[in-house]
Amino acid sequence: MTSDSTLPDGYEISTDPARLDAALIHRWLSEDAYWAIGRSREKQDRAIAGSLNFGLYEQASGAQVGYARVVTDHTTFAWLCDVYIAPAARGRGLGTALAGAVRDELAGDGLRRILLATADAHGVYAKVGFEPVLKPEKWMILGEQ
Repeated sequence: MTSDSTLPDGYEISTDPARLDAALIHRWLSEDAYWAIGRSREKQDRAIAGSLNFGLYEQASGAQVGYARVVTDHTTFAWLCDVYIAPAARGRGLGTALAGAVRDELAGDGLRRILLATADAHGVYAKVGFEPVLKPEKWMILGEQ
């Protein structure tokens, strides 16, 4: 794994659910994230409640500028999803830093694997050690593809 996941100065990442701006997260995902367009607020709130959440914040203002969530049993498996950086904050390495923070937070759990799906951000995740699935023929899906 590479270590290109340093958080730029002026930002902080927190897993404190009390800091999350659920309305903002819902707006970001349901209006701008190709994988979640049209997701209801109720569904988003349930997803947040059932996940390990990462908020990315500007230190000076406390404003949330990014989000990621992980579905995990903290023992064998994790699914990284809903990674989002506000458009005005993109291009600063924040997505890579957020993915790296997720990786680092889960490192002590001894997970067998952390998965994610992306249509367009392979390079972001590769910087923190994610790789393409070597044997996709082993994997199956029930539901949307």
